[in-house]
Order: sequence, then C-alpha cells, then structure tokens
Amino acid sequence: MITFPAFIPSPSESVWQLGPFPVRAYALCILVGIFQAVWLGNRRFIARGGLDGQVTDIAMWAVPFGVIGGRLYHVVSDWEIYFSEGGKGFLGALRIWEGGLGIWGAIALGGVGAWIGAKRQGVAFAPFADSIAPGIAFAQAIGRFGNWFNQELFGRPTTLPWGLEIETANRPTNFTQFETFHPTFLYEAVACTLIGLLLLRSDKRYVMGHGRVFALYVAMYCAARGLIETLRIDDTHLILGIRLNVFTALLIGAGALFYLVRSSEKNPGREVLSDGKLVLQNLTSETKQEPISEEAVLHSVSPEVIEEVEPAQLPESIPPVTEQSAPTVTEQSAPTVTEQSAPTVTEQSAPTVTEQSTPQPTQRGRRRKT
Repeated sequence: MITFPAFIPSPSESVWQLGPFPVRAYALCILVGIFQAVWLGNRRFIARGGLDGQVTDIAMWAVPFGVIGGRLYHVVSDWEIYFSEGGKGFLGALRIWEGGLGIWGAIALGGVGAWIGAKRQGVAFAPFADSIAPGIAFAQAIGRFGNWFNQELFGRPTTLPWGLEIETANRPTNFTQFETFHPTFLYEAVACTLIGLLLLRSDKRYVMGHGRVFALYVAMYCAARGLIETLRIDDTHLILGIRLNVFTALLIGAGALFYLVRSSEKNPGREVLSDGKLVLQNLTSETKQEPISEEAVLHSVSPEVIEEVEPAQLPESIPPVTEQSAPTVTEQSAPTVTEQSAPTVTEQSAPTVTEQSTPQPTQRGRRRKT
C-alpha cells in the first residue's frame, strides 16, 4: 500500500557542486523562468507583427535592470538584515544567490530597462509589454520554487496535509516549536500559473492592446499577492499592523485597474505592427468599435510608412471597402450633383458623346437622331 507524507518536505540541499563551481537551485529557477518568458514573449510578439529576436534583444536590457531593481527593493525594505548591528553587511547585500528579490522593484526597474531596449530597437513598447506579460507570470511561478529550496518565505504554522516542513534553523525565532507551515511559495506559484493562463485566454478572446494585457497581469497579481502576504510571518515593516507589501499591492493594483479602464475607453482595439514598429493605433474605429476600412487605414498611416509596408503586410482582418463598409458615400451625401448643377453640359459642349458613351439614352434623344 502506498502511503503519502502528511506534509510537503523541504529539499535537503539547495546547492550542488559541479567540480569547483557551485550550482544553486535558486539561481537555476530564476534562469529557467527568464528563458521561458523570453521564449513565450518572442512567439507572441512575432504573432503581433514583430520580428524574431527582438524580444531577446530587449531582454538583454530588461533582465539586468530587473535583477538590480528586485535586489534594491529587497535590501531597502529589509535593510536591518544587512546594515543593522550584526547584519550581513554590504557584501551580504550583493549575494543575490542567497535569495531576496522584490518583485515590485524587479518589475519597475525591469520595465525601465525594457523601455530603453525597445527605444534602441525602434520597437513599440506597449505591444511588447502585452506580449511578454503571460511569460512573466509563468516565470514568477517557476522562480518561487527557488524559495522552496532555500526554505524561505513560508506562512503561518498549519497542520493541513499540504503543510511545508521547515528545518529548525530556518524557522523564525518565535516559531521554533512548530514543524509545518503554510507553503506560501506554492500558493503564489499556483496563482501565477493561473494568471498566465487567464492572460493567454483573455488576449485571445478579447481585443486587448495598448498595454492592457500587462495591466491585467499587474492587477491580478496584486490581488493574489495581497491575500498571500497576510499568511507570511517573515520579518518586514508594518503599517497599522499590516505588512508593507499589502499596501504596496493595493496601490499598484488600483493603478493597474485604473489604467485598464481608461485605456479601454481612450484606445479601444489593438495596435497594428510591421517589423515591430507601430503602423496603426487601433484595429477598431474609435466611435462604434466596428472594423475599420482599408481607406481608413491608409488615411491613418503616414505616407512614409505606407511606402515601407507592402500591401501584403496589411492585416488580413481588415474587410475590403464596400458600400456597407463606407456607409457615408451615398446619393444623399452628394446632393449638389444634379442636372441643374451642371447647366453648361449641352450637346454642343460635348460633341464626342455618342451612343456608346451614353448607356441610357432617352426616347427624345433617339427621335432627334432619326
């Protein structure tokens, strides 16, 4: 009979020696997450009109900025660990492989690096952010398993079957008598995985552009993180007895929701890209949100861009110009064109007019010819 443990065991080792080089599980999880985000983001950006490799080039800027930003946020928000009496010191603040990357700083400064990379590549930044958002969520899910290997960032004590076993040396001072704790790393990994799947589904079903996919990712992650944060017991700053990261999640999540709503009202639809560069702001009209005509596309694009883009590169989803797609072109829209508006046109002023050029001759005209 197979028996299952009544708790989730923690790994006994988080570092392996590959000859003289240490291989750290935390670093491996971060790297795997980054590679996955770049791979998925590259595929999605190509589907939006980008070029293969543009996401990788931008990631060369975004990743270092993100790592530095994540570490800065962690050190500043938990400075006592490093710079108080008996702390780890300045060198300890540089040892990233020991754990400690704040997601808020990683996203903020990583976004700055991505903006710089996109600017240097001439790539539209908002479509890039929308393309990379699901991959970031999956990367966070993978990276959280690094906390599992380091036996850190767990929650309150619990006797639930999925409680996480933590060694005595890694338990907080006031909780040494407990053996199992809430596996908050697993909660967040599951939440980020679900967020990534929802982003893929939402972006496929709805017309989302202008950074709204990324804003939806931020909003959903903040909601999940705010709830999970209430379970954690690691030392942190408190405001009115509430953990600092809860307030951070509330503020950033509210900002993301505000942008999501305002962007949907101001810029409905999705951008059109060619080689990663912006060709058209929206795929839908600004008023009725109906598919725009090809004539509207040509009027919205500058002549210089039209020369660079071949007709085959225009989106296939734009319907051809017909009487239905251009309802304003009717007989009523040109009331001045009548027989009275052209009195100078007579038989004498148009001697070349023959039966062939007049497909509908009147009966009176035929009597004159005979």
